[in-house]
Amino acid sequence: MINRVEKLSLLSEMIAFAKYDKDIKKIEYNFLLGVAKQLDISREDFEYLIEHPVSYTHLKSHSERIVQFHRLVLLMNIEQKFGEDINSKGRIKLYNFGLRMGLSHESISKVLYLMESFPNNIVPPDVLIDIFKTQYN
Repeated sequence: MINRVEKLSLLSEMIAFAKYDKDIKKIEYNFLLGVAKQLDISREDFEYLIEHPVSYTHLKSHSERIVQFHRLVLLMNIEQKFGEDINSKGRIKLYNFGLRMGLSHESISKVLYLMESFPNNIVPPDVLIDIFKTQYN
């Protein structure tokens, strides 16, 4: 189980991911607020993180890093629906965040490659987990 510092770091990282293109769109904001609720982060703390990011805390658990990567995939797909180009800027952004989390570049590349074969470019969680399990073993 992750602690509060790690939860704040995860959420701060997602906010940074959404702000990569300058501003957070309303749909991204609502998605991030939903993630905050899942992580038991109050709306006040969430609002604070938007303007005051916390430093990155590396997750020890490989499975938690995979879950976080999946959240970022979902967030990227929200951006794509509203004008972002998933084929370049979004992919590079996601790839770099995945590497920063300590995930294997082979797994990240495979997820990015397979995204196009799924509806709305959303890789199902079980497929994503299998990709990372294969590379992790």
